[in-house]
Amino acid sequence: MTHHIGIGPNLRKSAYFDATVRDGVRSFSVYNHMLIPGNYGDPEAEYDRLMNGVAMWDVAAQRQVQLQGPDAGKLAQYLTPRNLSKTKIGQGRYVLLCDHDGWVVNDPVLLKLDEDRYWLSVADSDIHLWAAAIGRERGWDVQVSEPDVSPLALQGPKAEDVVAKLFGEHIREFKYFGFAQTDLDGIPLVLARSGWSKQGGFELYLQNSAQGDVLWDKVKEAGAEFVLGPGAPNDIERLESGLLSYGADMRLQTHRANPYEVGFGGLVDLAGGHDFVGKVALEKIAQEGANRTLVGLIIDGHPTPPGHQVALMRDAEQVGYVSEFAFSKRLDKTIGIGLLRADLAGIDTALSITIADTIHGAHQAAIPFI
Repeated sequence: MTHHIGIGPNLRKSAYFDATVRDGVRSFSVYNHMLIPGNYGDPEAEYDRLMNGVAMWDVAAQRQVQLQGPDAGKLAQYLTPRNLSKTKIGQGRYVLLCDHDGWVVNDPVLLKLDEDRYWLSVADSDIHLWAAAIGRERGWDVQVSEPDVSPLALQGPKAEDVVAKLFGEHIREFKYFGFAQTDLDGIPLVLARSGWSKQGGFELYLQNSAQGDVLWDKVKEAGAEFVLGPGAPNDIERLESGLLSYGADMRLQTHRANPYEVGFGGLVDLAGGHDFVGKVALEKIAQEGANRTLVGLIIDGHPTPPGHQVALMRDAEQVGYVSEFAFSKRLDKTIGIGLLRADLAGIDTALSITIADTIHGAHQAAIPFI
């Protein structure tokens, strides 16, 4: 049976939509109210390009929330428990945003473009509404908006060679999350060493959506000698590498988690002297300890992922959940990650999940798997 997704005015198309259709996109998902490519019909080839060559991803759905004005830095700092005091212009930071109860509501990359202008490159949730409401309630002089920015990702061991061909050898000196405001043949963009994989790469934050087709084709042409091809953020590689996915591993509406549960307590600076949303709650959690912890799991057999979180059981008791799993050819195992009751972490105890009425054993493993 073939399933289709309806494309209507409630779903925004990216700057690269027409280019992805020309290059054979086979499926889309919805992310930040936008269409994002799912695959191009050959998942194994797409994985191979990511691992051994270079993959080009339309990640324009990774929207930017712009904070601009005299109090932009003040709002940026109040939104995250990570201390931003030493962040320089041209430097990105992976940050967590929490609500007043300490639950993670997003995990964006923060980019400091100027002293009075920041971007939050957000995962799938309406953070512009959150940021705007907090800024207005605090009475700060800051405008929250969504700029015309459409990220294009190049990921894989040869991504750096493609970017060097396009922008020059100096890009090899970029530190991770470092970025520069630049252009490519007059196309304005921000070039950053970043991306949602552990294979290395860059993101081109296009700042003129009308130039999406042109940028796509320029990158495609430059990457031809490196066997560049299209793809999409890869769930198998992210599991192997232990990368978190807000929306899959945690989501405020259904499966909430706090920073300490998902291994990011180090991004919470309780002694930094700054105030931030959720500080009181996070101080309490830090003192009492987290109730759950993030674990890797090796799952018996080859169950088909159901596309949602699955209860993690010990006998008849639910002790956590598996947020996502997939078969890894590199490991020749079905692997997953999830949250487990903290007192069971690291203990050799029988766990299981049930998929399509079949019970599959699950065994704890260290993450990243590779």
